[in-house]
Amino acid sequence: MSSNIFIISGPSGAGEDSVIEGLEKYFQIERVITTSTRSMRTGESQGKPYYFISQEEFKKKIEQDEFAEYAQEYNNNFYGVTKEELERVKKSGYIGLWKIEYKGVITAKKKFPEIKSIYIAPPSLEILRQRILKRDPTVSEEYLKERMDYTKEWMKYEDVYDYKVVNEEEKLDETIEKVADIIKKQ
Repeated sequence: MSSNIFIISGPSGAGEDSVIEGLEKYFQIERVITTSTRSMRTGESQGKPYYFISQEEFKKKIEQDEFAEYAQEYNNNFYGVTKEELERVKKSGYIGLWKIEYKGVITAKKKFPEIKSIYIAPPSLEILRQRILKRDPTVSEEYLKERMDYTKEWMKYEDVYDYKVVNEEEKLDETIEKVADIIKKQ
């Protein structure tokens, strides 16, 4: 059984958000919206980019087995996707894109083997470091080291993905095209 939902996943700075945006030129996209306990930031609203709920509500949903997958992140906030949300995207009839990190991919692949996962890989750790700095030149060395360590950990799990696409420097359009081709073939 195939699925209209695809996982797009990669470490911070790999370019997965840019790839997701670029895919909107190829397909009608319905994003799988994650539920989070982190605070809403300026410019965000309910459902953009998350469904925001309290820690208590989140824990209640865990107890009631409402999540397809969830994790507690390095910032101690919970992030997860409800079964109801996957159902909503499945029924939309559009190409569903689900952005999660590798731990979530491991869980999702066990529960939903029909959902194909695409790993967006940085060309190298050094380029990843430069991209993070370009995005925010004020980040601390400590934060950078944390992101690099996390990415090294992530790279150990590349084989859990169905596909790997390297997002080469200055070649975003090619990366988007490669991902679009994978989705078309499915």
